[in-house]
Amino acid sequence: MHSIAVLPGDGIGEEVVEQALRVLEAVAATTGTKYTLERYPYGAEHYLKSGETLPDSALRAMRDHSAILLGAIGDPRVETGLLEREIIAGIRFGLDLYVNLRPIKLYAEHLCPLKGVLPAAVDMLVIRENTEGAYVGVGGLMKKGTPAEVAVCNMIWTRSGTERVIRYAFEAARKRSKKHRLTLVDKANAIRPQDLWTRTFAEVGEEFPDIEKDHAYIDAACMWMLKNPDWFDTIVTTNLFGDILTDLGAMMQGGMGAAASGNIHPGKVSMFEPIHGSAPKYKGKNKASPVATILATQMMLEHLGEHEAAGLVEGAVATALRSKKVPSLNAGALPTDEVGTIIISEIKALASAA
Repeated sequence: MHSIAVLPGDGIGEEVVEQALRVLEAVAATTGTKYTLERYPYGAEHYLKSGETLPDSALRAMRDHSAILLGAIGDPRVETGLLEREIIAGIRFGLDLYVNLRPIKLYAEHLCPLKGVLPAAVDMLVIRENTEGAYVGVGGLMKKGTPAEVAVCNMIWTRSGTERVIRYAFEAARKRSKKHRLTLVDKANAIRPQDLWTRTFAEVGEEFPDIEKDHAYIDAACMWMLKNPDWFDTIVTTNLFGDILTDLGAMMQGGMGAAASGNIHPGKVSMFEPIHGSAPKYKGKNKASPVATILATQMMLEHLGEHEAAGLVEGAVATALRSKKVPSLNAGALPTDEVGTIIISEIKALASAA
C-alpha cells in the first residue's frame, strides 16, 4: 500500500492535481494498485491566513509517505519567491532530494516548434543536481537600494554531492534502452571550480565502461539540443544549468504543459511535480493543461515500482496527443477536466486491448 502526500498548492495547482488524481484512481482500478492519500494545505492561502509556510512537523510527516505529489506553488499576493523557497526548496533540501529527474520526450510531431523534428529524435533524460550550486542560498545584498549596492551569490559544490548525482546518472544511462550515452554539461572552461564536475565524471566513469561518455559546455549543449536533439540520451548537469536546460527541453516537447519532473532520493520518499508555475490568471477557469501533472503521476508510479500502471498512463497520454484528441498543451485548448476524461478513456482502451 502506497501512502501519497498531496500538495495542490496555488493557482492552477488544485485543478491539475484533481485530474491527475482522477487518472491515478482509474489506472489503480485497472491494475490493482493500492494507495492512500493525505492532503496538505501549504501554499498561498494557508500562508495568508496563518503566516505559516511549511512547518517542520509537516516535513517530518512527509518522510513517512511513499511519495509526494505537488501541483504548483506561487501567488502574486506573496513576496516573489518566498513560497517557492520555503515549500518547494524546503522539501527538496529538507528531504535531501538530490536528483531532479526530467524526461524530455516528444509524443507527437505537431507539438514540437522545431520544423521536421520527429518524436524519435527527442527522447532524453536530464539529471539535474538538486541540492547544491547556486540555490543553496549562501549570499545576500549589502547597501540595498543605493548606488553602492552589492549582490553576492555563492555557488557551492561538494565532492560527495557531485559524485552521488553523477553515479546516479551513470546508472540511469545503463538502464535506458537507447544509446547508453551520458553527457556531462558544465562550464568548467570559464567557471574553473566546476572542474570538480569534470574530474568526478571521469573518475566515476571508469566504473561504467559500457557507457559512452560525452561532454558539452552549457552554451554548446543548448545549441546542439536544438540542432541535433537525437544526439542526446542521458545528461547530467548542475542545479542552475539543469534548470535552464530543461525549460528549453520542455519547449521542444510541446511546452511547459508537457513537462514533468521527479525530485528523487533513491530508496526514500521522493516528490513529483509539473515544472510549470501556478499560472494565477487561469485559476478556477478550467483552462490549464493537466498533462504535465498526469505525467508527474506516471513518474511517481514508476518510482513506486508500479510499472504496469505507469506504462498505461504514459501510453494513454501519448495516444491522446498523437491522435489530437488533446490537440495542444496550451491553456484553453480543452477544458482541464475534459483532458482528464480523455486520458482516462485511453487508459481503459489500452487495458482492454492488452
